[in-house]
Amino acid sequence: FFFGRHPRAMFRRAFAQSAIFRRIPLQLRWGSAKAERDDRFAKLQNEDVDFFKQILPTGVVTDSDQLERYNADWLNQWHGNSQVVLKPSTTQQVSHILSYCNSRRLAVCPQGGNTGLVGGSVPVHDEIIVSLERMRNVIEFDEVSGAITCEAGCVLENLDTYLNERGFAMPLDLGAKGTCQIGGNVATNAGGLRFLRYGSLHQNVLGLKAVLPCGTVIDHMNRLKKDNTGYDLKQLFIGSEGTLGIITELCLQVPVKPLSVSVALLACPSFADVQKTFVMAKQHCSEILSACEFMDARSVQSFIEVTGKTFPIDPDHQFY
Repeated sequence: FFFGRHPRAMFRRAFAQSAIFRRIPLQLRWGSAKAERDDRFAKLQNEDVDFFKQILPTGVVTDSDQLERYNADWLNQWHGNSQVVLKPSTTQQVSHILSYCNSRRLAVCPQGGNTGLVGGSVPVHDEIIVSLERMRNVIEFDEVSGAITCEAGCVLENLDTYLNERGFAMPLDLGAKGTCQIGGNVATNAGGLRFLRYGSLHQNVLGLKAVLPCGTVIDHMNRLKKDNTGYDLKQLFIGSEGTLGIITELCLQVPVKPLSVSVALLACPSFADVQKTFVMAKQHCSEILSACEFMDARSVQSFIEVTGKTFPIDPDHQFY
């Protein structure tokens, strides 16, 4: 994460003073992705935990058994050694945490639903984990404009269910939707299954609120679809993966839920035919085409062997 010495600083000074922008060198072990711990970062002390408990009376986790799931990724391949997990429930609490960690030079690892498969959401060493799982409230939904305002810890599937009940849908759909959080989706600029129709989150995020490393709160909660007034700061945070700050609130443009959904499974003899089929689908379906995915014969055969299920059409074709 990142640490400046001046809590009053905004973008320029905060980032100039932060360790990550001073290009602290990482020493990598040959044949390993594990970085050596930089001694310029402080280690967690008992007084630090006591301070966090003052801010979060019920939001500090230090039990080793409870820490285990936060220190490992979904594939159980990458493991950290964090000694504490902090669970703020407001933007102001996140601000207090980062301001304190900045002054103490304590490394921080922001964490959403921890559903990533590349280890990006788990600590490398003993960083303090800031989990947003308690920030899961829908703040406002405007059915006229189709704009939903929510906290970053909202689970994607819960948001989709909330919107479906009102005739709308999330522009994003993922296999991990039952666990992943919208803040993490935005921080990683997740694409998802509906990308073809609704585009990336750069197009769908109207505004956001984030906390900088020094604890300064950036409020860019714009709810207008068309806005050409000044810098579009939110775009910096979309895909930043926690390197610029922690996203705490979001406003997204959501589409009306389709009245019907149709799915077709086709078999193709070659990849060239897959491409031709895709072009034809775009020509005939135009903007109502939500997704297009393909599988090769080896993938289908692996699916059959692992699940024991029957494929709906002849599995002897090269592509589907």
